[in-house]
Amino acid sequence: MKVGFVSIFGKPNAGKSTLLNALMGEKLAIVSPKVQTTRHRIKGILTGDDHQIIFSDTPGIIEPRYKLHEKMMQAVKSSLEDADLALLILDIKDDWEENDRMFSGLKLQSPAVVVLNKSDEVNAEKRKEAEAFFADKTYCKKVVIISALKRTHIKELLGAVLGLLPEGQPFFEGEDLTDLPVKFFVGEMIREKIFHLYGDEIPYQATVLVQEFKEKTTLTKIRADIIVQRESQKGIILGEGGKMIRQVGTDARKDIEAFLDRKVFLELFVKVRPKWRDNETFLKEYGYGG
Repeated sequence: MKVGFVSIFGKPNAGKSTLLNALMGEKLAIVSPKVQTTRHRIKGILTGDDHQIIFSDTPGIIEPRYKLHEKMMQAVKSSLEDADLALLILDIKDDWEENDRMFSGLKLQSPAVVVLNKSDEVNAEKRKEAEAFFADKTYCKKVVIISALKRTHIKELLGAVLGLLPEGQPFFEGEDLTDLPVKFFVGEMIREKIFHLYGDEIPYQATVLVQEFKEKTTLTKIRADIIVQRESQKGIILGEGGKMIRQVGTDARKDIEAFLDRKVFLELFVKVRPKWRDNETFLKEYGYGG
């Protein structure tokens, strides 16, 4: 039985969350075109007859500017510490030297596979050059070229992962896909809609706190707060006559219903908490622990 922890590292927008979803065959991590969408370490448990792989999607590696960023980088650090194998992912069109410096700076204790993502967007010659560039790096055991979005060569990547993992006993029993509670994913689905529906500033200054999650006979009742930093942001979240928050609710409810496979009654409220991203108490309350 091949068993181990496999952590995914890379710059913001390299495709880490899309890769986790492709490897799992399920949507566990929210995705948006904006950088720093992922704030938590999200584990996906892939169990088969002869393997159990615990994948970790981590926040993109950044220089922290707020306590929130520090918490995000702590999630990266804890993933580094317990990884049996690292997947070092980059957009193949990105600066290879810069990514190499970042990967070297991780000072990995575990072997690594370099994952060249978005390979469908370049020609065969560029793919060959990128592979040659990373193949001889000291941290690199193997290079795999994929498109996480189109799910091409994901089987080859899984094969490479299994080839490098140790044998052992499973860490998790049963068929659970993650160790995180359902409430976490509900909050993330709402937050994903904020990333999709609002301009650049709002998503980064907003978070979601699920206050109520009650499973009734015919439906699940969910009440959640969208937290922002300023009154002006509250107005933007609500929109004229509440139009925007209704859109968030409608879009999120569809995803949550598909995720839970049952009807959902979703209520959203907007709360202003000045400078919450730099407030230890608020960060803990909103699930950014540590």
